[in-house]
This record gives sequence, C-alpha cells and structure tokens, in this order.
Amino acid sequence: MPSLFGARYNRADLMRRVGRFEQVAGVRLVTAGDGIERGVRFLEFRTGTGFVFDVVVDRALDIGRCEMSGTPLAWISPPGFVGPWYSEPAGLGWFRSFPGGMVSTAGLDHTLLGGEDSAEQFNQPHLRTTESYGLMGRVWTLPARLTGYGERWDGDDCMLWAEGEVQQAAVFAENITLRRRIEAKVGASWFRIHDEVENTGHTLTTHMLLYHCNAGFPIVDEGSQILVPGEGVPTDPEPAGNYRWIDAPIPNYTERCFEHDVRTEADGTVPVGIVNRRIGMGVYQLFNKHQLPNQTTWRMPGEDLYVVAIEASTNRDAGRWDARARGELIELAPGEQRVYDLEMGSLIGSDEIDGFVARVGRLDPRAVA
Repeated sequence: MPSLFGARYNRADLMRRVGRFEQVAGVRLVTAGDGIERGVRFLEFRTGTGFVFDVVVDRALDIGRCEMSGTPLAWISPPGFVGPWYSEPAGLGWFRSFPGGMVSTAGLDHTLLGGEDSAEQFNQPHLRTTESYGLMGRVWTLPARLTGYGERWDGDDCMLWAEGEVQQAAVFAENITLRRRIEAKVGASWFRIHDEVENTGHTLTTHMLLYHCNAGFPIVDEGSQILVPGEGVPTDPEPAGNYRWIDAPIPNYTERCFEHDVRTEADGTVPVGIVNRRIGMGVYQLFNKHQLPNQTTWRMPGEDLYVVAIEASTNRDAGRWDARARGELIELAPGEQRVYDLEMGSLIGSDEIDGFVARVGRLDPRAVA
C-alpha cells in the first residue's frame, strides 16, 4: 500500500481521488524536439513521492535526469543527452557525448581506456588480427528496442516498470544482447535495474560491464561525504588527502580515481552513498559483490565538471589488459549469460542519512569517520 502525501492508500481509495493514475504517478514516453538531443526518446518515471527520473531509451536504457522534490540528484555533463547518432565511440570520443546522468552503462565487451586487442576469437585472420576498443566500449551509443513499459498492480502495491533490449553486434565480431528491466515502486524513492547480458552469437566474446553513476550538485557540494565500506587506494601516486570529503569547485582540477576492496553484508550486498548533511539529502547505491566485484570512486570536483561517480564494475580500474594479465577478463561462450542488479535512490532527512551511515559503518567504521 503506497504512502503518498502523508497518508497510506489502498488501490480503491487512491483511484477514488483521481481522474487518471498519472495524476499522482506513472511512466510516460516522450521525445526531445530540439538541439543535439532532438529525436532522443525518454521514459519519464514519477513515483508520487517527488522522486522523478528519466530512462534514456536511445542510450541503452540508461538513467538520465534524477530528482527528488525538484532537487537534482544526478550530474548532467556539458554535452548533455546527445543523440546516439552523434556519438564518437573511437579513442577518447566518449567524452564528446558522455551525458553524465544517474547511470551511464559501459560495456558490453569492453570498458575503461581503449586500445588494440586480439581478434583471434572471430576467426577472420585474413581481415584483421586485432580489434580496436574505444573508451568505455560501445553500448552507450546504442538505442534500445523498447519492449514494454507501464504500471503493474499487485494487490494494493503498484510497480512502475520498463523493459527493452540492446544489441551490440557486427559482422565478424561480437554479438551480445543486453536485456534490461527497470522498476520503481509507487510511494518509494528508488529504482532498480536488472540486467541480463548474453552472448547471442556463435563465437567466443569478451565481456566487461561498468555502471558509471554520477551524483552532482547539490548532493555534491563543499562538506559532502562519500560513503564506501572499504579503504580507497588511489590509482595514481599523488597524495590524496581525505578524499571522502568534498571541496568547493577547484579551478583546473585533475580527475582522481580510488579503488575499493569493498566489504559486504552477509548476502554480498555493498552499500555506497554520497550525503550532504547541510541540505539533509543524499544518494545511495546497492550492488552485489558476487556479481560486480570491483568498486571505483571517480572524484572530479572541478568547475562545471563538479561530480562524484560511484562505479560498480566487473573489473579493476586498470582496465582490459590488466584484467587479461590477471586472468580476470570474462569470456562468454555462445549462449552464456551474466546477470547484474543495481539499486539507486534518495536519502531524505537526518533519520535516513543516519541510518545509511550506520549501515556503512557496521561494515567499515573508518568509512564514516
């Protein structure tokens, strides 16, 4: 039974009070009509609590704008939600159309820095012996085939949902399908992503996946705290200071990344968050270490690029060639599948923030000091 506007309503009582369900919550398909976003499809989710987010159908069903009662939770990049037809997947072209947003997916056969790797698995040595990989892979450039969306009642509870498929494929190369389902409960302030990644081709293919989850102002601001249960190790040798606390925007700042060997709850769940006690709000993330064994925090408190990303991933920040050298690069046989689950939501008020801080602190007291 959803809690809405200070009261709890069963389905019948709620529907007596509205002309259409969309008056309080729902999912709506819209298309951007201007500028570099023209033609991009979005699904607008509203849960009735003030929690609102967009699913960017034409960018792998990623999560774009995300707000709580009008307060933005996600960082939006200078390029914005560029139509995938303008993407530049080669080299460092990802930066030309990386939108930020609450969740940007990297993969499906490659993440992180690009370069050349063997194409032996595709059995066409007379054409090429290597494959070129750009920063963060290709899936972020691909529109989804939207298979359904709407609301589903189960008794007096209502779940908003959307489903679709993204196929990353080429002749004489990988053929990988991402099947994604997104859910958000009416009366709650979170969304969940369930992903199934399958090698739908007939040759071996590599597989990497990373969820680039980008919190921005005012969640990220001077005095905000990063909560990750595990010691952070910087990926470069420069002194890091206390990276868990955010500064005001710093001119000419150089990005920093921190890898964490995260501690988990009994079932493998990892709670990660960013909180701003001054405004009494935060963002949290839950993932399972059995599915996503690596966590990196991207700390970028620069001017306009003022963002902290909490990233759950199949691989370390060192990327593809490090994973291959360590024997950690996943290879999917034809028909083989991997499953991933991610939850993100808002923290509102001191009680929710204190409760989440305590949850992280039970795993690692140093993380909340």
